[in-house]
Amino acid sequence: MNAHQEARCALSFSGGKDSMLALDRALKAGARVEYLLTLYDEASQRVRFHNVPIVLIQAQADALGIPLLAYPNAPEHFEAVFLQALRELRQRNIDTLLFGNIHLADVRAWYEERTTAAGFVHREPLWGEAPAQLVRAYLARGYKALLTCIELARARPAWLGAQMDEALVREFEQAGIDPCGERGEYHTFVYDGPLFARPLPVHAGSVSEAAGFRMLDVHL
Repeated sequence: MNAHQEARCALSFSGGKDSMLALDRALKAGARVEYLLTLYDEASQRVRFHNVPIVLIQAQADALGIPLLAYPNAPEHFEAVFLQALRELRQRNIDTLLFGNIHLADVRAWYEERTTAAGFVHREPLWGEAPAQLVRAYLARGYKALLTCIELARARPAWLGAQMDEALVREFEQAGIDPCGERGEYHTFVYDGPLFARPLPVHAGSVSEAAGFRMLDVHL
């Protein structure tokens, strides 16, 4: 990253712990992260899988002091909307895209093929590190997050709404899941940390289930 400190960057942002750690590391390495990029479900007005309302992502961006570029879409139009976002980032003179992928090669390849084809440099600040090491690095930086979505087949019901901490990570390891939830076992929302100008006063709401997942409604 140091060789690209003058690059003008945008970061793919879900509001969860991995994209937050990717942002933290990119900034620490001297990158100029000028935009956060979020694609969200138009029908629900939420970030898909994380179940986080886009208004909360906007609140994160405001607290981080980084402009948010948010694009509504439907699953069948995701690629077209993503490519449109890339075109608009080029118009804004962004030349580097950052992602928070860890070890899912097919996911990384999907984004890398499209970003590089559009003329961007593709960067992955977390790539290849052990998930157990990454999740503890995230905690060590002092970020705070809660679990907003769990996969019923592999996660424990008590994890929904829980705070991310060392004890919870040990539970993940004992349960035999990816400590970062990289295979969809759980998703998070970060509401405070060293990059935040102020913590977000989040509150837990109702719980719902769909397609094998249990989701917590989080609101300000």
